[in-house]
Amino acid sequence: MQERRNLERKNLMAYSQVFDLYGGNLLGYLGDLHHHGAMVIGEKPIPENTELTLAIELPELLAATISRITLPARVAWHQQDISPEFFNIGFEFKEVTPEQNTVIEAIMKNYEFRRDIPNYPPKPPALR
Repeated sequence: MQERRNLERKNLMAYSQVFDLYGGNLLGYLGDLHHHGAMVIGEKPIPENTELTLAIELPELLAATISRITLPARVAWHQQDISPEFFNIGFEFKEVTPEQNTVIEAIMKNYEFRRDIPNYPPKPPALR
């Protein structure tokens, strides 16, 4: 699949549950996130162009008083995960309010999986 994103997504350390708000079904867990969409890791694929309202359970955020964010979304793509019993489902958010944007930014900032390489001391010559 050709990469069409213009914005970098943030892989998250806190896998929040994602539900279909009106169907009540657990769709999966939030894998990555940005202001215009998200990837959910679930047990079932969802057909492309399916429209639904996502209810994302939020991890505890420092100054947040809400426990869930709801966003209308469209399934942009799905593919089998590296673990064959799961699927990666790409959602495009249809509308994001300024308040929701602030919450998304806080999630990305506080729960991004950081790939910083530790500054280990060099190995002794005998171990190289």
